[in-house]
Amino acid sequence: MKKNNPALVIFLFFLGWVFMYADRNILSPVMGDIGEEWNLSQTELGLMSTVFFASYAFMQIPTGFLADKFGRVRVLVTGYIIFGVATYLSGAVTTFALFLLMRALTGLGEGTYYGSQYGISSNITPKKYRGLVSALINSGMALGISLGLIAASYFTYTLDKGWQFSFYLFAIPTVIVAILIGVFVRDGNKEEKVLTAVPTENVSLKQLFTKNHICVYIIIFCSLYGFFGMLTWLPYYLQTARGVDGSQTGIIASLVPWASIPGAIFFGYISDRVKSKKPLIISLAVAGAFLQIVIPYTESYSLLLTGLVLYGLLGKLALDPVLISYIADITPASMYSKVYGFFNFSGMLSSIFAPYITGYFADRTGSLELGFYLSGALLLVGAVAFLFTDKGSKESPVSQLAVKKNYKSGEENLI
Repeated sequence: MKKNNPALVIFLFFLGWVFMYADRNILSPVMGDIGEEWNLSQTELGLMSTVFFASYAFMQIPTGFLADKFGRVRVLVTGYIIFGVATYLSGAVTTFALFLLMRALTGLGEGTYYGSQYGISSNITPKKYRGLVSALINSGMALGISLGLIAASYFTYTLDKGWQFSFYLFAIPTVIVAILIGVFVRDGNKEEKVLTAVPTENVSLKQLFTKNHICVYIIIFCSLYGFFGMLTWLPYYLQTARGVDGSQTGIIASLVPWASIPGAIFFGYISDRVKSKKPLIISLAVAGAFLQIVIPYTESYSLLLTGLVLYGLLGKLALDPVLISYIADITPASMYSKVYGFFNFSGMLSSIFAPYITGYFADRTGSLELGFYLSGALLLVGAVAFLFTDKGSKESPVSQLAVKKNYKSGEENLI
């Protein structure tokens, strides 16, 4: 079977995150327009994101098992095409109920991506490059966030195209990316299964629920709660609480993802070179929690912008590649799709609640600030939980052998 080209795989997976996060964020700047069209409360506005993330989270664990049975690439591509079609239909529907249905279908399609993608990329990447490679792939999230926010603001408010236009626009390249991944990315499952058939490798689901794994699941839950609560409501918050013009909110909110690109690459690089990732993970979590509390608290517009940039540098998108690398270090390679499914499921559980709870408190108190403060407090809880991790377990010899075999002759393409 033809070998993967690591550089091409990284680029295509980067594009995969670009369009997934663009889709998620074309909604945020136009929530006000959608609310006016269908006469929605803030709680109902939060529900639009909640149904998406509920279906997305629902797919995380099944994806790991489906990928092992049918192949990671096949499952990923099928889901990605469903995601593209549902994105188009999200703009075409005429009622709120149908819109919620299409957002749920979009979430199901996107839900096949995380475990499959990181299962493949972690399997072809040597341990010494995992943090950096994860950061490079993850930077697609940052570009996608910015692209979605700016595009939705520009087409809806500057060009007056209507909120539906962005959904139509992003659906087309989404399907194209799915096709490209199907053509150029090879699944390493067959090689893994041969290697992990060695009797010395005792593969069990219990290996995904060690104390270290559970602590990772807790901290990713806390990190994503604040991240998605902020992304969902930040443009609306800027418009209603800070008086920022709708056409500018996308640009301001995109400061977070743009700042996260150098931050994620830097901390991903550092995580590959430190003996223990634990101090780095805790430090980033505490910094992110502090900034989530400070951003809505400050009354100064310049300090608000500074806080958003710092949150990009030090927040969830900087923490992600370190955690992804850490979870690969403590998990057998044959279980990567499953562990990333549980990992992302834990994080995405928070995204089900964050948009809705933030909207609920806004309806009850007349202010969005309380939701941001809750996010910061939860991330501090995650940092405390991670204090209880052990030094970490080493990869099994079979896991290391699987990586070396899948990555043979390709290392030079990464650097």
